[in-house]
Amino acid sequence: MSNLNIIKSTYEGKISEKNGKNLQRYLATDASWTEAKGFPYAGTYIGFTDIQKNVFYRLATEWLDYKFTVEDYVASGDKVVAYGTYSGTHKTSQKSFTARVVHLWQLKDEKIIRFEQFVDSHSVIVAMA
Repeated sequence: MSNLNIIKSTYEGKISEKNGKNLQRYLATDASWTEAKGFPYAGTYIGFTDIQKNVFYRLATEWLDYKFTVEDYVASGDKVVAYGTYSGTHKTSQKSFTARVVHLWQLKDEKIIRFEQFVDSHSVIVAMA
């Protein structure tokens, strides 16, 4: 499977559980996952369990309809970029947001070894207040 198709499989499933299973399937055990500085879940997490606990669990429990709508992909060698828009409604504040975002993925031997998020965090922070 190409690097591009591996990354697409983590976004384009009919249900988010399928995307999560594909992410877990292709994620290297020691993969590095970096959420952007200034983002509510900022930091670098290692491995699926750490990522699940510090990012996905919080997204699932703190937001309604949180999603990343992919606009397009760019692939070159061992890197794939997905770009588009985040959106959602914060459960506590009931405020909605949209924010432009880029995800940079790096793969080796059909495994995701690195993820880095670039996002306009301001609207996310405002929605949480």
